[in-house]
Amino acid sequence: MAAGVRVRRPTSPTPSLPHTAPHSQRFPNPRHDHLDADERRAAASRGYGPGRKMHAYGGINMTSAEWKLLGVVVIIAMSVRLFRLSRPNSIVFDEVHFGKFASKYIKSSYFVDVHPPLAKLLITLAGFIFGYDGNFDFKDIAKVYEGNVPYVAMRLLPALLGVATVPLAYITLRALDCRATTALLASLFITFENGLITQSRHILLDSPLIFFTALTTFLWIGFCNEDKQEPFTDSWWTWLALTGLSLGATVSCKWVGLFTIATIGLGTLKQLWILLGDMRISARLWTRHFVARAICLILIPITFYMFMFWIHFLILSNAGDGDGFMSSEFQHTLNGRGMSDTYLDVAYGSVLEIRHVNTQGGYLHSHPHNYPTGSQQQQITLYPHRDSNNEWRIVNATATPDPYTAWSYQSFQHVHTGDRIKLRHIATEHSLHSHDYRPPVSDVDFQQEVSAYGMADFVGDANDDWIVEIHKGDKHDTESWKRLKTLKTQFRLRHVMSGCYLFSHKVKLPDWGFDQQEVTCNKNAVLDNSLWYIETNTHPNMPADAPKANYKRPGFIAKFLELQQVMWTTNAGLTERHAFDSRPDAWPRLRRGINFWVKDNRQIYLLGNPLVWWLSTAAVTFYAAIRGLLIIRAKRGYKDFENTKVVKYDTLCGFLFVGWSLHYFPFYLMGRQLFLHHYFPALYFAILLCCGVFDLVTSALRPRVRLQIAALLVILAIWNYAYLSPLAYGLPWTKQKCKNAQWLKTWDFSCNDFLDNVSSDIA
Repeated sequence: MAAGVRVRRPTSPTPSLPHTAPHSQRFPNPRHDHLDADERRAAASRGYGPGRKMHAYGGINMTSAEWKLLGVVVIIAMSVRLFRLSRPNSIVFDEVHFGKFASKYIKSSYFVDVHPPLAKLLITLAGFIFGYDGNFDFKDIAKVYEGNVPYVAMRLLPALLGVATVPLAYITLRALDCRATTALLASLFITFENGLITQSRHILLDSPLIFFTALTTFLWIGFCNEDKQEPFTDSWWTWLALTGLSLGATVSCKWVGLFTIATIGLGTLKQLWILLGDMRISARLWTRHFVARAICLILIPITFYMFMFWIHFLILSNAGDGDGFMSSEFQHTLNGRGMSDTYLDVAYGSVLEIRHVNTQGGYLHSHPHNYPTGSQQQQITLYPHRDSNNEWRIVNATATPDPYTAWSYQSFQHVHTGDRIKLRHIATEHSLHSHDYRPPVSDVDFQQEVSAYGMADFVGDANDDWIVEIHKGDKHDTESWKRLKTLKTQFRLRHVMSGCYLFSHKVKLPDWGFDQQEVTCNKNAVLDNSLWYIETNTHPNMPADAPKANYKRPGFIAKFLELQQVMWTTNAGLTERHAFDSRPDAWPRLRRGINFWVKDNRQIYLLGNPLVWWLSTAAVTFYAAIRGLLIIRAKRGYKDFENTKVVKYDTLCGFLFVGWSLHYFPFYLMGRQLFLHHYFPALYFAILLCCGVFDLVTSALRPRVRLQIAALLVILAIWNYAYLSPLAYGLPWTKQKCKNAQWLKTWDFSCNDFLDNVSSDIA
């Protein structure tokens, strides 16, 4: 251990283990004059008293030499992560998404993403500061950055957050009462972890996520150390409030931050449970502890999270390609999507825009393009944007002699439930039609193709006829349950000849259908997917004073809750397979990586440092096995948990094990598309746990021997890093070296993309 570093007694930040150090082992603090009588009695019972020495702030007690050493490590981490940051000068992996989102932020163009906004806002801020105008399209992987795209600055932000994670790992282990050698080992393991390096060098969200996860962990441990000294001091409140802010930032980067909240939440519940069982703690004092944690660890994170979305909505004020995911009420709040007041009453002859209730509410749409198969008649689709091709005239199918003109000279008639109608497409003068052809994509016998058929002055046939069935109206307007009213009535359209219902779902048509949503006539239609409503309604004979309708403008809370639902639904819908996806059981074994970029006989492939990865997995397994053995021994009457050393390392490693478990095992419950990078927050805890196990295993050795073992592990980690570095940086490599590096058959980076021979110069 470094000279001058005082060894402190065991800390207890673990959120899950049932055993904790007794109160008599906690550090005292003389600062209790401000406490009331209950608090003084509680402080005295927990070992607080005058004349007793307090530990270092937040549990960190490092010499100046140790801080200087940490500074050297940070410089090394910067050189590793910022090396050739401008290369490649083309789009890498998911930069196509997150760079594109930065463009939309700068142009205030509304979009929808499955991730919360904080990390994207930080990346956008970096681009904006360096003059990005939002005009680059980020269309394809390997597309060269052209024009005014400060991609290096945008990559720099996650890279610097990746660097900042290194000292956080060091001071976290020091706050956990690990030796300086152990903390140094952890910081160097993270410095030379290839996967973390690769992920932090590009415009991606995982590096900010890992940074805030690490920051939250450190702040929580610091709070726990302060809590053992004296509650409700200024420093106690500071650590607790900062923990809450960091929790909010973590979950505002990605929803994986919910697992960090669970980790801290379990720790909080354990603390409160222990206090509840301490008869020396009054009910009033316990309530103060509960309220303080509720404010700082629940209210502050929620407020921060919502504030990020307030900024998100404030910036994205214009219509964009994400409009179709949102409700009509939400879209109405965007510039360019506001709708003028429209007639409330629907009558024969009205020109309507009809929207689907479910599947993000696209419009019933047609255009002058035909199906390539089936009837080869004009296509009917669901389209998410306003367009003149969304307009239909509703007429009475029973009117004679010509239902398409009868409305113009007959008396004004409302459309009631049970009426038999036709819908004529305004732009092409074709009628909404169905017949006994299977749809082009949903090729099943209980669905029929829906097409647009006919021409001007053609009356059509019974296959154009539909029955209106009102499903629901407005509770404040009883008439809307009986007859069609704009915005207020939800209805179904039943085909007269076949009995099927006009239906749409999330199935997309191929390129010939412009990737628009399929519309069919379904005999077994799910109710939600066969409901429609009228958004706009015009009629040339409508009285000028006729009642009008419009959407109610939702407030922030309503918009926030709706977006959370859309994000959840969209995230759960990402079930398509990807060439480089993987399942959670493969992650701890580092079975495969992700191909990020291939161009010019070079490749970037996300793959971890094998030594760091497998050692951390071994440490997780080792702790679980030893903990199980200790539990069995306790059942047999052994007093292992009365040993101070056992308590210390069980507490330390147990906390990190719980953090690893809560960031790893929930992925087994997810059916969505998953990748190796989803394991990175769990990997951070596993690396710290690995070093905690190292601290235990080497605790009986002399400092020099311990340092030599740590040096050997670091040298091996650096060798692994250097050996696989061409994949992290996209450096020149030969086919033979590539094949030699494929230690596992499942490491599927493409060696054939490299040259047989390359010069020693790095281009």
